[in-house]
Amino acid sequence: MAKIIYSKFDKKAIAKLPRAMFDGTTVVVIAAQDAKKAVDFLLKQEVLGIDTETRPSFRKGKQNVVSLLQVATKNICFLFRLNLIGLTPDIKRLLEDTTVPKVGLSLHDDVLSLHKRGDFTPGLFIDLQDHMKELGVDDKSLQKLYANFFGQKISKSQQLSNWEADVLSDKQKSYAATDAWACVMLYEEYLRLRTTGDFTLEIVDDQEEEHLEPQP
Repeated sequence: MAKIIYSKFDKKAIAKLPRAMFDGTTVVVIAAQDAKKAVDFLLKQEVLGIDTETRPSFRKGKQNVVSLLQVATKNICFLFRLNLIGLTPDIKRLLEDTTVPKVGLSLHDDVLSLHKRGDFTPGLFIDLQDHMKELGVDDKSLQKLYANFFGQKISKSQQLSNWEADVLSDKQKSYAATDAWACVMLYEEYLRLRTTGDFTLEIVDDQEEEHLEPQP
């Protein structure tokens, strides 16, 4: 049976979905030597999910520098605490690598944020937003895309938490890892559907969105 995906997914329907959560290993990186080991490992992988977090500012016109870089495979996620170690030479090596695809969403914004930590030439980055239209999907947010493709909800409850806390909470670590891991899952599913054509696209207008039934 072909998978059903929608051109647009109703945000209201997401609240009813079961929660998606990364259940692999999460490693917090707070030292330059550990960053080197992590990067050596990551650059041996086939594909990586990538995302960033920034401590929110509640003052108009003030924006903080990116605090966290999370990079994941399907089974392990490294959380590089940039507010503690900065953009080390090895993290820069990861970002400039041109062999391993690094997949995310709104990567233009992430790259701009990372540049405020240090100069680098972006390597092989793949923005999912640039490819979803190939399948007929108009949505751009990670939450909507994951709900559409997998029928599960990615919580955003930790988005505005303090990403420069002395110690990240378990909830923060889970949130950050899930976002990066989800990009890998979405990219692999996008490649599968593009290759096999094993899906049916339901065209949805604004009036129809509330009737969506997500497919597993």
